[in-house]
Amino acid sequence: MTQLDAQAAFTGTTEPEGADRLDEAALTRWFEANVTGFAGPLTVRKFKGGQSNPTYRIETPATAYVLRRKPYGKLLPSAHAVDREFRVQSGLSRAGFTVPPQYGLCTDDSVIGSMFYVMGCVEGRTLWDGAMPGATPQDRRATYLAMVDTLADLHNVDVEAAGLSDFGKPGNYFGRQVDRWTKQYRLSETEVMPEMERLIAWLPATLPEQTRTSVVHGDYRIDNLIFAPTEPRVLAVLDWELSTLGDPLADFTYFCIAWMTDNGGRSGVQDLDRAALGIPELDEVVARYCERTGRTGLDNLDWYLAYNFFRLAGIVQGIKKRYLDGTASSAHAKASSERVHPLAQAAWHYAVRAGA
Repeated sequence: MTQLDAQAAFTGTTEPEGADRLDEAALTRWFEANVTGFAGPLTVRKFKGGQSNPTYRIETPATAYVLRRKPYGKLLPSAHAVDREFRVQSGLSRAGFTVPPQYGLCTDDSVIGSMFYVMGCVEGRTLWDGAMPGATPQDRRATYLAMVDTLADLHNVDVEAAGLSDFGKPGNYFGRQVDRWTKQYRLSETEVMPEMERLIAWLPATLPEQTRTSVVHGDYRIDNLIFAPTEPRVLAVLDWELSTLGDPLADFTYFCIAWMTDNGGRSGVQDLDRAALGIPELDEVVARYCERTGRTGLDNLDWYLAYNFFRLAGIVQGIKKRYLDGTASSAHAKASSERVHPLAQAAWHYAVRAGA
């Protein structure tokens, strides 16, 4: 799936088929009982993008909603926690951060077959390609700086005021994450990869000190944001499946791996002529983030990059296992699953640079 036209492949909706169909009568009854202002009839379409939690556009004559549900079938422990997505967005919304309005959570599997939640549909642009084809250099630059500023704003949210002080465990975030993704990787392992074995030994032995705790998004990149229709402004941050309380540097350095990843029609900008396109260089991005979050700088970036590529390898290994088991929810799962080994190799490359 090299040079994928992701904008075309992932944008828009499709008619739900087979197991992806929802019981519209049961769903209507739930909306009537739980969503203030709901007026049917409703129609259901499935969004093409994403492969973690199946996502639907629910249309009524007056309003559009978004529904996200757990996938059906056997799931890894702690994965696909849509109730956590709903909770974190509800708290952040109260704190004034840019997330869609939240309407309700359904924990009763009998309604549509799995837990789900409903939020408002924010109408705007989704940008799948970090090169932003068709944009001006000025727009690209402003869009990238808006992404940095929005992430800094998230990390500056008062966790207590958002009602999220118990949304994750305090301290030792990287230790817990390395342990979590090691376990998730082991549960979905399909072959032995020497790089992953070395990383599983090296990462826990070299953890950086955690000096701050914030809400972390866990998957902050260009295609998980909704931008205003005609200006470089973030209207909403989406896809909170991996969010928790943790070290904000995990989030920020995950965003930074776009500069270490070739584009291929997705979020990477490593192989682009960034100067010509107007995309800021990584040192400017780091400086702007540090300024907005009151930091003096960022040490040992290579360790954080190794960790993030390791974590991505663990996530994509989960997609690969679901694809092999026949439960992956996206037509693009097979292509994603082929990325596991290159991600593991990239992780070890940065580990070596960090002194491994």
